[in-house]
Amino acid sequence: MEGVVKFFNRKKGFGFITGDDGQDYFVHFTAIPRGVFINDNDRVSFEGGQGERGLKADKIAVLQKAPRQEREQGEGQASDEEEVEEQ
Repeated sequence: MEGVVKFFNRKKGFGFITGDDGQDYFVHFTAIPRGVFINDNDRVSFEGGQGERGLKADKIAVLQKAPRQEREQGEGQASDEEEVEEQ
């Protein structure tokens, strides 16, 4: 499945992807391969599934990075240089 990153907060390690089916999928940093960073409005592919509390995204891959201006529109988002600390 494909979709667009609605928002992703690197400090908190989670966000949401709006799938092409119109549904919102929860994304946790553990579903993103090490060294890959997603930003608001990036186009991604993922495997959608049912999680404990609703729809979730797994095996995320970036298809197309959003233009920098679109990425910077999200408020309170971590910068590209910040990484999520593994717990």
